[in-house]
Amino acid sequence: MDGRGERGGRRGRPAASRGRGAVKAAARSSSLGRGRSAGGGPGTAAATLRGARRDGSAARRGPPARRGSVVRNLPAGPAAGGEEAPAAPRSRAAAAGAPTARRRAAVPEGAVVPPVAAASSSGGPRLREVLSRLSLGRQDVSEASGLVNQVVSQLIQAIRSQEGSFGSIERLGAGSYYEHVKISEPNEFDIMLVMPVSRLQLDECDDTGAYYYLTFKRNPKEKHLFKFLDEDGKLSAFKMLQALRDIIKREVKNIKNAEVTVKRRKAGSPAITLQIKNPPAEISVDIILTLEVQQSWPPSTQDGLKIEQWLGRKVRGEFRNKSLYLVAKQNKKEKVLRGNTWRLSFSHIEKAMLNNHGSSKTCCESDGPKCCRKGCLKLLKYLLEQLKMKYTKQLEKFCSYHVKTAFFHSCVMWPNDTDWHLGDLDHCFQKYLGYFLDCLQKSELPHFFIPRYNLLSLEDKASSDFLSRQINYQLNNRFPIFQERY
Repeated sequence: MDGRGERGGRRGRPAASRGRGAVKAAARSSSLGRGRSAGGGPGTAAATLRGARRDGSAARRGPPARRGSVVRNLPAGPAAGGEEAPAAPRSRAAAAGAPTARRRAAVPEGAVVPPVAAASSSGGPRLREVLSRLSLGRQDVSEASGLVNQVVSQLIQAIRSQEGSFGSIERLGAGSYYEHVKISEPNEFDIMLVMPVSRLQLDECDDTGAYYYLTFKRNPKEKHLFKFLDEDGKLSAFKMLQALRDIIKREVKNIKNAEVTVKRRKAGSPAITLQIKNPPAEISVDIILTLEVQQSWPPSTQDGLKIEQWLGRKVRGEFRNKSLYLVAKQNKKEKVLRGNTWRLSFSHIEKAMLNNHGSSKTCCESDGPKCCRKGCLKLLKYLLEQLKMKYTKQLEKFCSYHVKTAFFHSCVMWPNDTDWHLGDLDHCFQKYLGYFLDCLQKSELPHFFIPRYNLLSLEDKASSDFLSRQINYQLNNRFPIFQERY
């Protein structure tokens, strides 16, 4: 969920390798033609890309590639030992060895699509094999989710029984588990405790359009929340979160059928994190206080959620008519941190988009065509997760929300289900990864719902460059990190 972006992400336990499949030869390079177009943002087509056909059958016929097309070779990043990784081949001979194309897909201007290096007879893993290892075991999911539901249900009952403040909360599952893109293990859950509030005045507290001060309008119904106002009459996120934390800390002592602890508060985090012992592992549950306001989305969101070509104009209208969500999140840009800021949250919309992700309504249904959108998202989530384990300090600024945001932009750039054909997993992953690398290179990743909010600050350019180098190294060496264990 988008709350993760603010928490800096959590380090989950690594996935254990579940098998060693023999690896067959696959495509290593593709030709990429780049051109300029009038449009400057996501969704403008400016080049054509060739991808290897996995089944080995004859390629579809299409117009010949332009002679003037340029193969963009991405710079290699440093290896773990400090050595420079070999660059992708630049010679015409190497380009000539590229397999015939299965499908020609438009690549928007500015997107970097690297050479296909997903599998090789020299030992690189097939992406489909990697993806199969990331699948959650049914028994593990059943046990973990059952335990979480039991604990959370008891906590919610106790929270509601308190007089006044939190009696109206409702539970909403959010994040990767409920979006069906959780990888490796069912060991992290996000639970939003949603509290309806009738009318609020929203005042931007910085230039991102994401953070707000909240005040009650005249004659509010929620007079029981007045005790959470600060001296300026603003609704204090810190006070509300602290009151909720106190209730939860008292109640976990009454949970008899599980060993539950409340982790120490992390400064600026919108979550109250529970640790549930589930031998031989632990389950982390983030409880996120969320205000649900029945009013129009603020002006900063007007030019976001550009899904008309992907999911349709009608769906966009339906999403924008949904309630506005705000989570108790400290804005670190404030000169004086007072804990009275709230951040817009679109977790409910993100879950809806991921669970109904096709341009056709039957995409990935039992009797419908299958796509590889979620497979690509899982692979990049896993790549970032593994790199963060290896380079924890250098990559602490990054989290899965960066990957998810790049995924939504990619779905807009390539809106059709045929752009994400299940048999083209390698090729589609290259497109998606190429866009993410381009964002890192520019230090520019616009929030999907708030376009002027850049999730990749220029102040963190060194971190973006480091991650870009590491991804390029993995790409040019056929993702050795997918075979490593931590």
